[in-house]
Amino acid sequence: MSYQVRYTKTAKGDIVRLYGLLVKQDPELARRALDKIEKGLTFLQDFPFTCRKATPEDPLLREMIISFGAKGYVVLFEIENNNTVTILALRHQREEDYY
Repeated sequence: MSYQVRYTKTAKGDIVRLYGLLVKQDPELARRALDKIEKGLTFLQDFPFTCRKATPEDPLLREMIISFGAKGYVVLFEIENNNTVTILALRHQREEDYY
């Protein structure tokens, strides 16, 4: 079964923010990071239940780790139904929490 992956406005803003932080330092590194994030999010089309539960109270609220270098990114998402996964937020692993 393949899931449709949707993004909240917050999640789209997070991607832009994370890219913007890296592009100032190294445009090529920023491009590679964005490619890695996109590849990870594509993974959710087929395997959302393989990701860890974000909270024990809600088995459909999950987190996915996207490795990138020594650190990476954390994606918060919800499995809405049998057809849809919604990306709620993204953050760098060094950030304290989702914004």
